[in-house]
Amino acid sequence: MSIFDKFPYIVVEGPIGSGKTTLVRQLADMYSANVLLENAEANPFLPRFYQDAPRYALPTQIFFLFQRAEQIRELTQRDMFHHHIIADFFLEKDPLFAQLNLDDEEFSLYRQMYKHLQVQVPKPDLVIYLQTPVDALVERVNQRNIRYEQEIPREYLARLADAYSEFFHQYDGAPVLIVNNEKLNITSDEESLKLLIERIMQIRGRREFFNPNFE
Repeated sequence: MSIFDKFPYIVVEGPIGSGKTTLVRQLADMYSANVLLENAEANPFLPRFYQDAPRYALPTQIFFLFQRAEQIRELTQRDMFHHHIIADFFLEKDPLFAQLNLDDEEFSLYRQMYKHLQVQVPKPDLVIYLQTPVDALVERVNQRNIRYEQEIPREYLARLADAYSEFFHQYDGAPVLIVNNEKLNITSDEESLKLLIERIMQIRGRREFFNPNFE
């Protein structure tokens, strides 16, 4: 039995720099699963958002909302959710960014658009939340060396990490594995990935934790 026999639809989530897309690609390659990836590079407002968040937060958020909704619609129409699939974004979490970055009037507009879309999203069979300390996020964002990401203030990453933590410690819509991602170097350490897969196979409850100790 593989992790996708147990959990056919898996979502990996975490703040920018947490390694969610890397993990998605590794697991997809390992198990020949279908992949649903957020295409941040296609958002023309994102680089400007990191330079002037108050001005560009709303168009950035709306672009991502429609992009994600369209990706999910396409998969639903192709009936792909009945097959093994792994994604690096989660539409239910989308309002988290809106609450963090929009003022009251903008957030009200966003909520109307979010409700109007009425995208029927299948519930994940498992959400893997990569809970990552701010220092690690800063280091990994710097290592990625994407030009516009170098504009991201540390304070914003700290607020984002706190918002993610609060959301996924309260979320109960699907089973959640909360991973202490401080020392879990999945990008270069095969042992880390092996330990995570073993832990996924051991999941029995709705909310579990993985705190690997490599000392």
